[in-house]
Amino acid sequence: MEENKVLATVNGKDITEGDVYNFLNQLDPQTAAQFRTPEGINKIANELISQELLYLEALENGLDMEDDFLEELEKIKVTMLKQYAINKLFTGITVSEEEISNFYNENKQYFQKPESARASHILVDTEDKANRILDELKGDLSFEEAASKYSNCPSREKGGDLGEFERGKMVPEFEETAFSMEEDELSEPVKTQFGYHLIKLKYKKESSVSPLEEVKDHISNQLVLMKQKEKYLDRTEKLKEEYVVKTYF
Repeated sequence: MEENKVLATVNGKDITEGDVYNFLNQLDPQTAAQFRTPEGINKIANELISQELLYLEALENGLDMEDDFLEELEKIKVTMLKQYAINKLFTGITVSEEEISNFYNENKQYFQKPESARASHILVDTEDKANRILDELKGDLSFEEAASKYSNCPSREKGGDLGEFERGKMVPEFEETAFSMEEDELSEPVKTQFGYHLIKLKYKKESSVSPLEEVKDHISNQLVLMKQKEKYLDRTEKLKEEYVVKTYF
């Protein structure tokens, strides 16, 4: 993309590809995606031309001096100045590696990973069918083949693989069995509200604490937010001593 490439000129003002992409960036991603084609770019360029023409006409007609416009402009100015002042207040707020490390060491309970497991299953409607499949599995039929052939669950497309899940994510009967199994063990039929499951456990992971590097960015963001909040409250409390504040709530 050549941001400075001129697509049109309206009364001496250039409309560039950069203007088009700035306009696109203000749209929600789904809508913007519909215009990221040569034809879409042309439509946006034409829209910007139309808007520039209306702007020129508004100036010529003195709309920028109308009381209603000036009132709206002042509201926008106040809102923008408030946000600008907040941004200025937060300028320079950073956190050090030491602060991140200290927070991590003092709050490891917040970075606890629950026990997890990875398992595959075959879901059928009846216990009798589950037992027949179990007999086949004790023969030459692989679990993946049986899942693809018999399972009612969409996971059949992946050989019954449910991926990794944490304790508390599955229905109780399924979870109790899965977390009590050994790796590569095959369960007896397990009844849940969905039907009868044959479960094969791939592995289990004990609960653990996430390593610092894994949560470092999250901690940094949290500490910055905490410092911003502290500075904001401190500053506004001091300003209450300089300006008259009356509350009626």
